[in-house]
Amino acid sequence: MPEILVVIEHRKQRVADISLQMLSKGRQLADRAGADLLAVAIGSDVVSFSDELTRWADSVLAVENLAAGEMLAEPSQEILSSVIRERKPFLVLMGHSSFGIDLAPALAIELGTPLITDCIDISLVNGSVRAIRSLYNGKVNAVYSFTPSETIMVTGRIGEFPVEEGNREGKVEWIDFSPEEKHDFKRFEGYTEQEAAGVDITQAEVLISVGRGIKDKSNIEVAERLAHELGGVLACSRPVADYGWLPAEYQVGLSGKTVNPKLYLALGISGAFQHIVGMKGAKMIIAVNRDNKAPIFRVADYGIVDDIFKVIPLLVQKISELRN
Repeated sequence: MPEILVVIEHRKQRVADISLQMLSKGRQLADRAGADLLAVAIGSDVVSFSDELTRWADSVLAVENLAAGEMLAEPSQEILSSVIRERKPFLVLMGHSSFGIDLAPALAIELGTPLITDCIDISLVNGSVRAIRSLYNGKVNAVYSFTPSETIMVTGRIGEFPVEEGNREGKVEWIDFSPEEKHDFKRFEGYTEQEAAGVDITQAEVLISVGRGIKDKSNIEVAERLAHELGGVLACSRPVADYGWLPAEYQVGLSGKTVNPKLYLALGISGAFQHIVGMKGAKMIIAVNRDNKAPIFRVADYGIVDDIFKVIPLLVQKISELRN
């Protein structure tokens, strides 16, 4: 039977969200193609979560490998290339994470397989794989097909694939693998967590998030007043954190934090996919931006096309009136 293979990422004995997303997509494609879904978990402590993967996968190949630590690309590549050569899946899926970006190109070159990265959708059309990538900051979607190949490799963008509840009862197969190479030039030592500065935006129910449109650090206080009126917490996009206008722990997005508030008010944020990934789970999204073509409006429930410095004082005034 044909197979689809999903590469599993994990951290601190937990499966990464992007791997659950890829498993859900892989399960969907496997059911459509009449194929088996194969999950491959590699690392120093995969026993802690291997059984969880059987809810989506028909088979889980678990490889305990100390050299791989928690997702080092080089030892993982050696193991995966061996598994792919043996199992010959017609499609390999992994997340477009820092690990996937490190691993996928080298693995594809070694195996001589076509690779398409950072996809926002993956489908089967008449038995052939199709992948969609978002270009020009979300303004254009391009559909890609592949030259005939025994195996095709695709990385999926974080946050673009919903996690569906798995109800399979797959099996776990433990594999003994003796690496031919010593990957001693790189090793996993541990995690260094960033110290919080007293603000945890992931726990806030209301977030007032500012972007480059705030123009200057001195204007942050305008948004702070709105946050105070709404009983919310300030957040920001990456440029604001990079400029030092707000601390890094306020940043939402791919390189910041993922948030799921009841209300997310985006002020002067264009909506690059790196930011949207971190806030698209909000219950309600309201965006204010002068550019009516800003990508943020594609995910917003409500949008205001205007200058934030006109809109914010009006919102503060109206909210204050309603509160009183």
